[in-house]
Amino acid sequence: MEPVSPDRVSDAPDDRFDQSVEALIFASDVPLRDEDVARAIGEVTGADTTLEDIVAAVERLNAAYRATGRAFRVEQWGGGYRLATIPEQAGVVRALFEQEAEKRLSRSLLETLAVIAYKQPVTKPEIEHVRGVGADYALRQLMERGFVDVVGRADAIGRPLLYGTTDRFLDQFGLGDLSDLPTPREVEEILADPRFSRERAQLLAEWAADNQPPPPPADSSEPVGTRLRVVVSSDSPPTPSEADDADG
Repeated sequence: MEPVSPDRVSDAPDDRFDQSVEALIFASDVPLRDEDVARAIGEVTGADTTLEDIVAAVERLNAAYRATGRAFRVEQWGGGYRLATIPEQAGVVRALFEQEAEKRLSRSLLETLAVIAYKQPVTKPEIEHVRGVGADYALRQLMERGFVDVVGRADAIGRPLLYGTTDRFLDQFGLGDLSDLPTPREVEEILADPRFSRERAQLLAEWAADNQPPPPPADSSEPVGTRLRVVVSSDSPPTPSEADDADG
């Protein structure tokens, strides 16, 4: 598609329509659906807005952003449109929210979320069977954060609740729909990638540094070998049950 010139006349019909679409996406706190865009514009202008109109406007906006070197694009995540920064600026954006990163999902929550994402709809006993530990705390936390919700009941004894992921899950992980999840083969390829191994080694080293035990007193008679065993032991990741206890 031909790039949109930033010098286009601002009161042209397409420009006014594009500005309306851009304003709506910018102002929305959640992914904005096509029907919401059409309804809002229709209430003000009385004009009928089609899906093709909205898609064309998004394409023109992104072309203009590229042509003028903007640091954001309109992306389609979680069933709607969002303004998002380009990958090249991920580092500086991450630095801005580094304190918020401390609230990231723990390993046990991520494991539970992965089971639900790939096996949904799924019951709590099924989640616990896959992970080998209780899922009460993880499910409660994921539901409180809006990543998981109850989607029905299973046709089994006791009619246990069925859990599935939400639109917030899709939005936060940058997925258009569940079909965008990596396949098991793609996950294997990622794990086999040397770049992933280096990143994992770096994360483990940082984790070990943060969890290093304090040095023994200078007059300690403890054998050096014992101290080394303590250090190595501290580097071992917690077991699933220990991780769940820590989460609590």
